[in-house]
Amino acid sequence: MESLFTRQNEPSLALGGQALIEGVMMRSSTHMVLCVRQPDNEIATHVEEIKSLVKKNKILGLPFLRGILLLFETMYYGMKGIFFSANIALEEEEEQITWKEILLVFASVLVISSFFIIVPFLLTTYLNLTGLLFNIVESATRLTLFILYLFLISRWGEFRRILQYHGAEHKAINAHEAKSPMDVESVAKFSRLNPRCGTSFLFIVVIISIILFSMIPKTGFFMRLAYRMLLIPVIGAISYELLRLTDKHRNSSLMKIITVPGLAFQRLTTKEPDNDMIEIAVKALEELKRLSSV
Repeated sequence: MESLFTRQNEPSLALGGQALIEGVMMRSSTHMVLCVRQPDNEIATHVEEIKSLVKKNKILGLPFLRGILLLFETMYYGMKGIFFSANIALEEEEEQITWKEILLVFASVLVISSFFIIVPFLLTTYLNLTGLLFNIVESATRLTLFILYLFLISRWGEFRRILQYHGAEHKAINAHEAKSPMDVESVAKFSRLNPRCGTSFLFIVVIISIILFSMIPKTGFFMRLAYRMLLIPVIGAISYELLRLTDKHRNSSLMKIITVPGLAFQRLTTKEPDNDMIEIAVKALEELKRLSSV
């Protein structure tokens, strides 16, 4: 799960991370560092420079438009991290990611996103509800499916170690933001939860979709369904800007309330890591700090 964090003293969500297969990825706006535990217990490290279109082009960096592009960039680099970690952990030869594989992953994400949009709509339509009651039931169904999804992936046995690395990544970031010593023992004391995690972002997406869909004018079945699909990029863009806002005003009472549901969901998507996992996260973050001055 990709996590969106901030650079110290800069509300730009420039420092982020992601759990990998037996490893952790840490990202700044300029570099990506991947650290993966090899079968021989050594740590493999891969460093890559990030060339973001959002940073290069002022127009692409405008509010709302940047959110859509950054989400695609996050998916791309996250996918590269997963492929790299799988090759290391399984002792396979590293292969370059092809466009076919990239498109396959994007298609998979689109299918999952569509599931949370279309299925609640179809179920609520089947109940023959109208008006405000329709929106309330559709929203409740969407939230229920989202929570069930988080619960199921948290119970998947093979996925548990990735959730532990997710927790290790958060602990390292939290320790860094608190300016704590970055040894394993010190980092282990920090929370495995972080308000700017990708899980919190997903919750914001659900809430924004509820608000936008309730504003759609009363039209026919296919038009209402089309609205829901076409608004997916808009929902992502608004959600990204809201996530930036919660970070900028992270100490306000209102923003703390807004981030509570996302933190609660992270109890499903993170698990307490062991010291070896924390070591990986710390190594990745320390290398990133050396490269990016974060």
